[in-house]
Amino acid sequence: MSTKTRIIQGLILFLSFYGQVFAQGDLLVFPKRIEFEGTNSRFQNITINNIAKEAVTYTISFVNIKMGEDGSFTPIEVPEKDQFFATPFLRCYPRTVTLQPQESQVIKVQLVKTAEMKEGEYRSHLYFRALPKTEALAPAKEVKTEDKGLGIKLTAIYGITMPIIIKSGRPTVEVSLDNLQVSKENNIQYLKLNINRKGNMSVFGDIKVNYISPSGTSIPIANVKGFAVYSPGSLRKTKIKLDSSKTINYSGGSIEVIYAKQENGTVFAKSLLKL
Repeated sequence: MSTKTRIIQGLILFLSFYGQVFAQGDLLVFPKRIEFEGTNSRFQNITINNIAKEAVTYTISFVNIKMGEDGSFTPIEVPEKDQFFATPFLRCYPRTVTLQPQESQVIKVQLVKTAEMKEGEYRSHLYFRALPKTEALAPAKEVKTEDKGLGIKLTAIYGITMPIIIKSGRPTVEVSLDNLQVSKENNIQYLKLNINRKGNMSVFGDIKVNYISPSGTSIPIANVKGFAVYSPGSLRKTKIKLDSSKTINYSGGSIEVIYAKQENGTVFAKSLLKL
């Protein structure tokens, strides 16, 4: 008796991005994320640009996701405790765009129904998906496997997401860094640490790591841009690759870690690890 086997050749890829301009495949998106500070400003714009050599059709929709302790994302349908989706309070248009090569389009995001909002942070993610070509939309074909079973060939569909955050009311956020450890793997130095978050808002910023020599000289050894800990998550674990040049002695001195707001440099938290 033959068995049925599914052959999966692709998947939908969700990515959150934090650069000033984000590129995934043939799509450029600016800005990196949108935040509505209160309800005074009702509109914000996103610019997308097709850098492919052919016309591409994109669909734009909202998705809701949760962040794991390792920074991974999982799509969810129901908010967790103390989590609020922004989708009931947002409109986005146009929702489908066909762009010629090097053509741009402005996507408008509008804040609505704000009278129904309670104090806190509301977050959803805007999902940009390039529609597959005509041949990719054809019905899935059955393919023979070595055991004469049936398989299903799927076409990969890639997409990217960006956070849309609405902040309502007074923010109450506390951040701390702990469990700092330096380890060496394959002659590369790494720093492991935990970022702890408390309060009613997410945090987003840059992590700067400096080596401080026994004589007090400070040398930058790592810089991670756009590091987020999304509410309601209270912990994110990370491992940062450090400068492994021979001029730095990781058996002495100390490691300074600074987590600061990207826009203005306001420090969320800092910590010092003596080596």
